[in-house]
Amino acid sequence: MGKKSSNLTKKRIVSAAWKLFYEQGYENTTIDEIVEESCTSRGSFYHYFDSKDALLSSLSYVFDEKYEEIAENLDWNQNCFDILIQINRELFDMIENTISIDLLAQLYSSQLITSGEKHLLDHNRVYYKFLRKIVIEGQKRDELTKEESVNDIVKEYALLERALLYDWCLCNGEYSLKNYSQKMMPLLLNHLKK
Repeated sequence: MGKKSSNLTKKRIVSAAWKLFYEQGYENTTIDEIVEESCTSRGSFYHYFDSKDALLSSLSYVFDEKYEEIAENLDWNQNCFDILIQINRELFDMIENTISIDLLAQLYSSQLITSGEKHLLDHNRVYYKFLRKIVIEGQKRDELTKEESVNDIVKEYALLERALLYDWCLCNGEYSLKNYSQKMMPLLLNHLKK
């Protein structure tokens, strides 16, 4: 099996699992249902994941899939500050409508206590590469400040997103994540504008 085919199989399993987790709940979803929904096999499932619990850390892949989709449809003619706000809105809309708060909270708590890989902080993710590209372009066009490094701006942006997600989980989704972030992100990032 080639690397591309292998990555597609893993993506299908992850996408199917998170779809089912949202629709049926984590506890009510079986590995067999994930295998059936992803049109793969039990062998493929266990090739990538030791258990259903191992899928919790795969949520970062779901986020990265969304970023790849956003990147394909992005209008690079708009201001890079506005692009950062747009991608946040689109991701948070997806999260609010397809990821259960309980699972998001479990992901964050697992990342806090893990001694292994912290997927959310992996700077080789599509997420971080995409953000760096936007910030570099924004600084090149004089739309974003050059007083902070690209990596510092990316880190700050990621920190703000995590903080908003964490608060939304703490508040058990009592407010619209997308609407609240549309109010807060421009205020919190305003100092990055040139």
